[in-house]
Amino acid sequence: MITTLPGGTRLAWEESGSGPALLLVHGWPHDRTLWHAQLNGLATHARCIAPDLRGFGESEAVGPFTIEQYADDLAALLDELAISEAFVCGLSMGGYVAFAMWRRHRARVRGLVLTGTRAAADTPEQRAGRQRLVEFVQRSGVSALAAQQMERMVGATTLESRETLGVALRDLMAAAPAEGVIGGQHAMMARADSTATLATIDVPTLVIAGAEDTIIPADEQHALADAIPGARFVELAGAGHVSPFERPSAFNLAVGEFLEAVHGHG
Repeated sequence: MITTLPGGTRLAWEESGSGPALLLVHGWPHDRTLWHAQLNGLATHARCIAPDLRGFGESEAVGPFTIEQYADDLAALLDELAISEAFVCGLSMGGYVAFAMWRRHRARVRGLVLTGTRAAADTPEQRAGRQRLVEFVQRSGVSALAAQQMERMVGATTLESRETLGVALRDLMAAAPAEGVIGGQHAMMARADSTATLATIDVPTLVIAGAEDTIIPADEQHALADAIPGARFVELAGAGHVSPFERPSAFNLAVGEFLEAVHGHG
């Protein structure tokens, strides 16, 4: 479905299920189809809503591309859907968006699920690496980027034994619009440091890490959970950076149990 937000930007999204709202926020350079297994597997636990961030999937590729703008877009989408509050599940860049939603739209956040993400802003070296990625996309295109990113995006187990899944993820990334891919890198380069935000989070939070994540190691994500009051941490064996895509049943089990525990008491 396509919704035109108050500012005029067209945002694509899909939903399934019923119950408490669960907003599924994809990472870079993904789109909402990354959450296919969650839209199916979590529909008995929640009203699952998976949008394409602006510049990705079928959403309009128009700036500004900032983490704050992504968060404002999602708050506006919740308005359009008459949803007062939602659990926000963010993967990687989607986790940065979740932190921005907490800062900018705190009343809309019922709880958080964070996976493959970190609180700290980029170091100068990391920003330089992002700039090199931007130049690579400008020079070689998104298909070349998708092939280049595969070994970082998934774990060793996926590369060795889940060939079909790896091909599907590569094709998903290769379909991303170049303008959105580049915009996402600039958004992450300029993002705020969320380290001080962690202690302010007073809603139920679940952190899920892939044991084979080489982009943001599981130990770093465990430390992220430790810095959020009362947060729960789950590590998924055999998964890398995109654990919802690599180990969907295990990911869904962890999220489903979390939602049941929180919503059952709420």
